[in-house]
Amino acid sequence: MKIKTYILSGLIAASAMSCDDFLDLQPISEETTATAYESYSQIEAALTGTYESFQSDAYVWNNIIFQDVRSDNHYAGGDNPEIFESDLLNVSATNSKVYQSWSNLYNAILKANIVLDKVDGVDDPKLSEERRDQIKGEAYFLRAYHYYNLVNLWGGVPLILKPTTSTDADAVNIPRSTAAQVFEQILVDLDLAADLLPDTYGDDASINKARATAGAANALAAKACAQMPAPDYARALDYIKEVEDSEANYQLIDYAHLFDGNHYNNAESILEIQYLGGDEGNWGPQLLLPPSISGDSWRKFVTPSNDLVNAFDAEGDNIRKNATVLFENVSWIDEYWGIEEPSDGNSNPNNVAFSYKWKNAMGWSSTDRQYILRYGDIVLLKAEALNETNKLNEAAAEVDLIRVRVNLDPLTAEQKSSKTGLRLAILNERRLELAQEAQRWDDLVRYGVAVETMNNLVEIDLRDNQPVDYNMTEAKILLPIPQQELDRNPNLTPNPSN
Repeated sequence: MKIKTYILSGLIAASAMSCDDFLDLQPISEETTATAYESYSQIEAALTGTYESFQSDAYVWNNIIFQDVRSDNHYAGGDNPEIFESDLLNVSATNSKVYQSWSNLYNAILKANIVLDKVDGVDDPKLSEERRDQIKGEAYFLRAYHYYNLVNLWGGVPLILKPTTSTDADAVNIPRSTAAQVFEQILVDLDLAADLLPDTYGDDASINKARATAGAANALAAKACAQMPAPDYARALDYIKEVEDSEANYQLIDYAHLFDGNHYNNAESILEIQYLGGDEGNWGPQLLLPPSISGDSWRKFVTPSNDLVNAFDAEGDNIRKNATVLFENVSWIDEYWGIEEPSDGNSNPNNVAFSYKWKNAMGWSSTDRQYILRYGDIVLLKAEALNETNKLNEAAAEVDLIRVRVNLDPLTAEQKSSKTGLRLAILNERRLELAQEAQRWDDLVRYGVAVETMNNLVEIDLRDNQPVDYNMTEAKILLPIPQQELDRNPNLTPNPSN
């Protein structure tokens, strides 16, 4: 049968009824649960509501703040003190963006749990068993993806695997599981998803890149195997082999095409958010792009760092630099790029770097896409896994695939002569490849270099020409548990603070 599909989009309408009307009830009433999930269209609408979580602040904006701004890739700009907290590594438990991401992710998990809880009870001839299995697989993948982000940001978190139907303290005040336990559940969910999901849903790329597939499940599982407290790189390679053998035929494409706005749902994309513009647009680009593109004249909230730009230049990496960073003269003062006062009302003296992987502002309703997973990331993850399992030559060959496509020379003999040297080369390659894609902090943590990288980072505040003291410690690797959650749930324990 022809499967009805739903596209991920910025403000997508799931159906004539709002599935959030059901999903956000606290608690969900017996009357509602008895009538809300009886039909095929209703369970599909609930699944669409689960995908909608990719358009929450946690994924549109806060992921860049907590991954790129918190690391050596980007600065906080604008005038938001909570973004400056991330930039200067002084994030507080009362930071609203910390609570926002926590609540966004758990709301998304709630939606996935409801789909998993209700789908088997739908008795509708329009719902085939094949589609029922796919819906389960998509929900398992989505739950795993949200837990993957939770555990990376906060460490061990409460594992909630069923919809909450009671307000009793024992039901809602759930203690933290360990990070290892959360990753174990992530892999359980992803194995189930991979078994239930197809490689493709047919020939339409706008469907195959909008919905979870077996390739997406295996790609995320590989990332989880590398990121968990005791990495299992051999298992990661098994998952990567499944991605490589997928009938979806993932492959690297021209790097510039990944971000030019004209090659959506391409062969490198494994899963991406399907922003369509207008009421279904991406508001993130307006916060990043320079006046000539955004049409406004205010200082942007996130800008590339001098250190990131220098890293591109040191490698002679013009293709990825030009796809990632755009320089433009502006009139405002910027403490890292220029503090000259305009000599007259018309001058624009400061040449400032802007984030440029999103290229179209379109009045807060951009069609610029965001990759949830892409194959270039997996190629470099394979290189990492091969290196960690002592297959250095094979690892270097994977890195060179990434380098050759942006016209860089292969790794030198010195870079690939030792596991340590190759590890550093892979980490640098990931930085240049994935900047502004919310990967950098996880990479620094996984490689065990977050503290030294941030403490060795030299960024000069031009207001006093003094280097910034990031005062990075092990305690700052994880975000603080939101104070609102600590106040609400006495069984939660805070993360160490410094």
